[in-house]
Order: sequence, then structure tokens, then C-alpha cells
Amino acid sequence: MDNLYYYNLGRAVPETAKRPIQGGRMNGKTDINPVWRIKTLTSMFGPCGIGWYYKSVKEWMERYEGSVAAFVKIELYVRVGEEWSMPIQGTGGSMFVEMQRSGPYVSDECYKMATTDAISVACKQLGIGADVYWDRDTTKYHSHPSQSETGQNGCDPVDKGQLLIEFKAEIKRTGKSCSYFLKEAGADKVEDMAEDFLGNAIAMLRKCPSKGQRGK
Repeated sequence: MDNLYYYNLGRAVPETAKRPIQGGRMNGKTDINPVWRIKTLTSMFGPCGIGWYYKSVKEWMERYEGSVAAFVKIELYVRVGEEWSMPIQGTGGSMFVEMQRSGPYVSDECYKMATTDAISVACKQLGIGADVYWDRDTTKYHSHPSQSETGQNGCDPVDKGQLLIEFKAEIKRTGKSCSYFLKEAGADKVEDMAEDFLGNAIAMLRKCPSKGQRGK
């Protein structure tokens, strides 16, 4: 199996799972819907508790002046075939007591939110959502960014038309449902899919047998 197989399966985030962050220190960055990560883990490995699970190994709070932050450390486990992975660690945090102009705000969901954050950190190590964190990364369907932008070294920018041709050919060969990919991409038609998503979809489809070979 290609070492980047699972990385490429989870790297692309559909537009429907993205939300721009407005205001604060994270202004201009992108927030990913946490349920999308759960869906992606389930798609890649199976249902929670059967194909993947996590356990909380430490919960604690830290104080600074009038503020109190809650932290959770988890271990994420995924199953590939019959073998379980080593623990994939993630630490997340959320505010318990936050000082605001009107006075202290106390959250009764701080540990739940910190756990969600910890899961996202662990998922990041599997490549889940990687395209949001590293928008300059490339797939085998892309030349290096600096080359595609400058046209140096004989590398041309990715040809989306060619990707569309290859994607449609792989859909026909495998008999896979195009509607699944449209939903994952958050697109109404194939032509609206992002180039990175198309490249990853083609790579995944090429690992599937032809529809006439299934069941043999």
C-alpha cells in the first residue's frame, strides 16, 4: 500500500465543511466542522469503536490571572485490516473561565470542546484535513507550486480539463457512484470540483477494481 494512501483519502475538505474564521487571533483562517472529521474517520476505517476509537488519558486545568483553560490529552487508535495502530496522541484546549468586558464567562462545555480539539490534532497526524493546513501541498497530478506558477523547468500548471477526463473515465471503469464524490466535494456538478479534490479522487479510484472484476 502507498504510504500516502490514508493521507490522500482524508486530505481534501469539502467546502460545506469549511467556515471562515472572522475576528480574533485566528481571523482569516478556516475552521473545519468537527463532525466531518468523525465522518472521515468512519469512511476510512469503519464505525467508531470498531474501526477507530479514542480514549482520554489526561484532563487538567491551568490558570492565568482571572482566566482558566481546560485541557484534554487523548490517544486515537485506528484499525487497518486486523491490526490496531499505536496510539496517535492529541492535546486540545478550551476556555473554562474567560474574562470578558461584562465579567467572567464560565463554560460548562469546556472539556467537551477540548476533547473535540484534541481529536482534530490527532486526525491532523493522519493527514485528515491536510489541504486546509497546507494549501501549498501537491498531489502527483500537480507540478510543484513554484514551478506551476512560473512555468520553469518545463512544468505546466495542472490541466483541469485532463483531470475531468480521467475522473470520468475512472468512474465509468469502476462503476462507482459520481454522486458520492459530488457530495464530498460540496459541488453540484463534476466541473465544479476543485482540482486537488479531483486529483485525490482519481488516485483513490485507480486503486479500485473494474466493475467487471469485482466478485471474482
